[in-house]
Amino acid sequence: MESGSLKISFQNPAVRSANEKRKFSFAITRRDFIRKTGMLGGSLLSGEVWRTRDFAYEPVEARYYRKLDGERVQCLLCPHECVVASGRRGHCQVRENRDGTYFSLIYGRIAAFHNDPIEKKPLYHFMPGSLAFSLATAGCNVNCKFCQNWELAQRRPEDLPFVLYRPEEVSIRALEWRSSSIAFTYNEPTVYTEFIVEAAAEARSRGVKTVLISNGYINEKPLGDLCEVVDAYKIDLKAFTESYYREVVNGRLSSVLDTLIRLRERKIWTEIVYLIVPTLNDDPKSLEQMATWIRNNLGDDVPLHFSRFYPKYKLKNLPPTPITALEKARNLCLDAGLHYVYIGNVPGHEGENTYCPQCHKMLIQRLGYRIIKNHIQNGRCLHCGNEIAGVWQSF
Repeated sequence: MESGSLKISFQNPAVRSANEKRKFSFAITRRDFIRKTGMLGGSLLSGEVWRTRDFAYEPVEARYYRKLDGERVQCLLCPHECVVASGRRGHCQVRENRDGTYFSLIYGRIAAFHNDPIEKKPLYHFMPGSLAFSLATAGCNVNCKFCQNWELAQRRPEDLPFVLYRPEEVSIRALEWRSSSIAFTYNEPTVYTEFIVEAAAEARSRGVKTVLISNGYINEKPLGDLCEVVDAYKIDLKAFTESYYREVVNGRLSSVLDTLIRLRERKIWTEIVYLIVPTLNDDPKSLEQMATWIRNNLGDDVPLHFSRFYPKYKLKNLPPTPITALEKARNLCLDAGLHYVYIGNVPGHEGENTYCPQCHKMLIQRLGYRIIKNHIQNGRCLHCGNEIAGVWQSF
């Protein structure tokens, strides 16, 4: 064995044919192996190994596109609706036109996984205290200058080592890890919708729930397919102005608002996260307009999380969000009539806790991702009996 490398032989069930079992081997540096299994959280189970970037991966034909003349295609997955020439990729860099057929380059190609508390997503009203088997691929369909997971979201598939999963293997691993749900997270799940639809259907058949941690930038048809098998969505609402989406995110606010309305219509449990970036999306008037829109279009029981920004990726010239700015935003939205407004990335703050909107007593006390107390029983406040919106289980 060469110094500094890890030589592994394996059988690859995700790409072998029904009549053939092919054996592969590869070398991955020890540094990459430790980084993937440590920093990104992927702990290998028996029989699992990371594939190198140059592993011969077979892509899967995309589901959401139409063919145009001259071997061009138009992607119909997200509002970008990229027109892609043969040999080129769409905006997300994970879908490629090969001679007039559009392919997903990340179907089953998992670049990171970990067992997380559901509170980390954050989902505060969905099975609190449970674990979510969390997975990611490469790629995203927007380009936020402040991207908190750019090492995955802003990378091409060939940039990252990966583990190959069949759709049924995801829920099998979740059950082995005693996870109540599967979370497609870290990068944007929309870009590998084909795999998620199949994996979530398999999970539902095994009694495992599925949640998506998403920017909400998706077209109606693929969103509808996901709603058939997904149990909850966390949507990142980046700002409440089109100019911010255009200049900082490379997307459209109107498309995300459409997604939020469709999720409400389909009765998919939804929570919203708003990352407050100092001087860019913290205008009180805009925040008040957002709170009013949420109340009028989604209802007053949709949890809203204000999260603290830390300088990262291409936006390192701004300071972390002042805690006072988070508190002002929270109070403004509570005054606007929203029942559940939280502060994130500030462990120990009272804004992490859930309070009954009727008797105002604390129902769930949190410390970071930990549940300290839970006074919700059968979906109701233990103090006054008021129904608390959410998807609950015993703590």
